[in-house]
Amino acid sequence: MTLESGITFFLAIFIFSITPGPGIFAILARSMTKGARACVSLSLGMVLSDIIYLVMACYGLAAIASTWESAFLVIRYAGAAYLLYLGWKMWTSPVSSASADVGTTSGEMASFMQGFMISASNPKVILFYVAFLPTFMDLTVLAGVDIVLASFLAFIALLLGLTIISVCASQARRFMKSERSMKSLNRTAGGIMASAGVFLAVKS
Repeated sequence: MTLESGITFFLAIFIFSITPGPGIFAILARSMTKGARACVSLSLGMVLSDIIYLVMACYGLAAIASTWESAFLVIRYAGAAYLLYLGWKMWTSPVSSASADVGTTSGEMASFMQGFMISASNPKVILFYVAFLPTFMDLTVLAGVDIVLASFLAFIALLLGLTIISVCASQARRFMKSERSMKSLNRTAGGIMASAGVFLAVKS
């Protein structure tokens, strides 16, 4: 990978990271109710899943996406159900408990797993990388260092995109001071999270 192709690859992955989808919806919902810091574990889970898919694509394992189609289908519906559940929890939660699990080990781990599940439930990500990577590198002569470099660039680009989204969305909380406005914010975030679940369940 040349310097020029590396920069182009980084920018392309960054744009991919902020493209609307279940992951972005989940980031928006979490940051609006709990702030940008609460999205770190969620974002890391999504990014790790994407990196795994990228490495699989580099090694030509895209066939797994079709071979394990039923398993991925089960994962996708489980992820959609979980997002719907989280949306309902946000919609009905009291204002005072909006950030109850922030900073706890169990809350961080649950957030990480949620993010991982959101990305892992979309096997088409690996197909995207299979179609996308040849533009920047020759997959037939890839060396280990090329895969490490591509993974590093993708990690930074993906995390940067998700962080920008979460920081921007969290600013809405600064204008929500009253209990009524916070309740409306919780319901808005819950609606977004539930929409992410519906989107994940019905997308082809």
